[in-house]
Amino acid sequence: MRVISGTVRGKRLKEPSDYSIRPTTDKVKESIFNIIQFDIEGRRVLDLFAGTGQLGIECLSRGAASVTFVDQSKESVSIVKQNLKACGFEAKVFTEDSIAFLNHCGKFDIILLDPPYATNLLDRALEIINCVDILTEGGIIMCESGREKPMPELKSPYFKRKEYNYGKVKLTAYGRETEI
Repeated sequence: MRVISGTVRGKRLKEPSDYSIRPTTDKVKESIFNIIQFDIEGRRVLDLFAGTGQLGIECLSRGAASVTFVDQSKESVSIVKQNLKACGFEAKVFTEDSIAFLNHCGKFDIILLDPPYATNLLDRALEIINCVDILTEGGIIMCESGREKPMPELKSPYFKRKEYNYGKVKLTAYGRETEI
């Protein structure tokens, strides 16, 4: 697992010793960043269900102003901190229930959601994001899920931009309308 692009391009990241954390595959990660590549620089990013932190670290490498990492697993948070240190980045890292975090976290320009597939955490996170309205105008939510998972429509001003399929994985991009 390596950083694809940016200031620490090619940097190897620490991976879990077992399969308790499912890192995003390189192909899917590359696809995510092909979709959002022009929206990262100078933006505030939330890497919810952070796992190893590779998605948020990729954002930092590509010029994000800040990334907040959240995971309830102490092992995951430890790996995120080790990966940040190895890359020379500083960021806020929280060991907290991801769903609870959404109720007090402030606003973000990009939200990355990659929870364990066999849970309802993705739907719950999207519902709270939509209700609490934590995405800035023109912001993007990128979701990773199993290909067969039906992704919900969100209430205005949120909308589903597009779905992309990569083998057994689906990426869904949501946006928040810009007020005129």
